[in-house]
Amino acid sequence: MILAIDPGNVESAYVIVENDLSRVIEKGKTLNPILLRALTVWAYKYGCSIDYFAIEGIQSYGMAVGKSVFETCYFIGRLIEVGKRDLHIEPTLIYRMEEKLCLCHSVKANDSNIRQALIDRFGVVGTKKNPGFFYGFKKDIWSAMAVATTYHDKYLCGEEF
Repeated sequence: MILAIDPGNVESAYVIVENDLSRVIEKGKTLNPILLRALTVWAYKYGCSIDYFAIEGIQSYGMAVGKSVFETCYFIGRLIEVGKRDLHIEPTLIYRMEEKLCLCHSVKANDSNIRQALIDRFGVVGTKKNPGFFYGFKKDIWSAMAVATTYHDKYLCGEEF
């Protein structure tokens, strides 16, 4: 399974998907301290089933940033530490530019372009009566799925963007 996280300064989104991206096992958005505890729980719940751990990294584009960006950076460091300790996996950082190129083949892509590329690839969101692949996904969970998909394509399939 692939565990992918879209980190934030207060809350973070995550997905756990099959290695071939055929099924979403678990998804959500939660407070960062709860997510850190969840990593430990997943280490016991899924055991050695979590094969890969990908985190969206932060990249500088030369613009000034504020406190929230630094707090997100600190949290990424904590995720890496807990991932190594509890999951025994070296996390891989996936940067937004990689996601844009992988999913949309353009550095100018935005969140809605990425969301549409994921829908085009995996299927519709669906409804409560007829849930699709992405039923229950919200904004940041889409980003976590983009991280998982980019990790899969780049590291498991060896695709170049």
